[in-house]
Amino acid sequence: MQKFELEGLFDFLNKGVSAFHSAAAAAAILEANGYEERPESAAWELVPGGKYYTTRNGSAVLAWRMPKGALTGWHVTASHSDSPAWKIKELDGGKDAVFARAETEGYGGMIMPTWLDRPLSVAGRILVRTENGVKSILVHPDRALACIPNLCIHFDHEVNKGKNYNPQVDLQPIFGAAGTTLRQVLAEEAGVRAEDILDSDLMLCTCEQAVRVGLKGEYFMSGRIDDLECAYTTLWGFLQGRGEEEGRGDIWVMFDNEEVGSSSRQGAQGTLMADVLARIEEKLGVTREQSIRACTNSLLLSADNGHATHPNHPEKSDPAHPVTLGGGVLLKSNARQTYTTSGLTGAAFSAICQKAGVPVQFASNRADVPGGSTLGNLLGHQILIPMVDIGLAQLAMHSSMETASCIDAEYMARAVAEFYNTPISQPKDGEWKLGL
Repeated sequence: MQKFELEGLFDFLNKGVSAFHSAAAAAAILEANGYEERPESAAWELVPGGKYYTTRNGSAVLAWRMPKGALTGWHVTASHSDSPAWKIKELDGGKDAVFARAETEGYGGMIMPTWLDRPLSVAGRILVRTENGVKSILVHPDRALACIPNLCIHFDHEVNKGKNYNPQVDLQPIFGAAGTTLRQVLAEEAGVRAEDILDSDLMLCTCEQAVRVGLKGEYFMSGRIDDLECAYTTLWGFLQGRGEEEGRGDIWVMFDNEEVGSSSRQGAQGTLMADVLARIEEKLGVTREQSIRACTNSLLLSADNGHATHPNHPEKSDPAHPVTLGGGVLLKSNARQTYTTSGLTGAAFSAICQKAGVPVQFASNRADVPGGSTLGNLLGHQILIPMVDIGLAQLAMHSSMETASCIDAEYMARAVAEFYNTPISQPKDGEWKLGL
């Protein structure tokens, strides 16, 4: 097994300035490791033991290793590519005699004030007219283009007593002086004519790079830690899979739009994974009974970050189950079943972590605080595979800059690598057979 390097995670975080850039970064890693693209619109040629990936909307990626023999089951990890940010409505912006503007609206449940008074750029894709139709071009000018200025305290004396920010009024960015439009700047960046840009999918993004913090550099800060940390560490673990089981297939998937409910075609409630499984099974000549048996003998890790106990507000967390930075991989559970973890799937994952020498933390909300949810329970509406919700602890989730532990990233990578190299089956309901 390769040694996990934090620099790879930092590079992924720095490149993943939009869901489209995250998907492109993941695809580049997959291709560098011998995975061949299979576009959804094309006929697929698949061979036993082959390594492939496909994308949907340019923002979701699914990679897989074909079984070498008759299908017996799947190892799967799932994460997401998107993060809360400000979505740019349209390129030409509002009318302003003084400033260049572009109106935005919130995407996901962000901590709004963290976007104020800091240099911001723009990232995403523009859709450009061609001779034959339309093509997508990724854009991310490597410089600060905008800021969202606070109202000075002289005009808002009560601001430090708590402010209710209105996103339509208080959180609209400026892009410089009037006379230049974002359309013109992005056209120049992409090397196209401004009038050929037909539409766009763009977000504001922070300009800061991922950086170690702490007296010993034990933590790191970055934008988009939720959920690119899980996306990268599960991808790293997936690439360590040796594929030694003849009938076992392996899948790594990164969905989009988790932060707004996953209901898009590229989200976990879409059909991406079900469609890929159906096409693979058709190529393998798998019957419906064989498909159900294979899914039962499978396990899916739904990987999305969770909350560390806050040093200034420990009362917000369950006092009996503190979650610490550097304490290991989170095993997430709640009684409302919005997390997919059961005693059975949690036990299987814990056993795999023990084999890998990775500590596990139990993560649960206070009994008087409703629990959250992620993509696993939504994916479970159409996929029969048993699942467990996991993640890594972090602080300031959904801030423009978040904080997490360096060693935890390595723990997740090692745990997932062990998962992909551990034979798994259910001889009967309520039992796991693990090749530990």
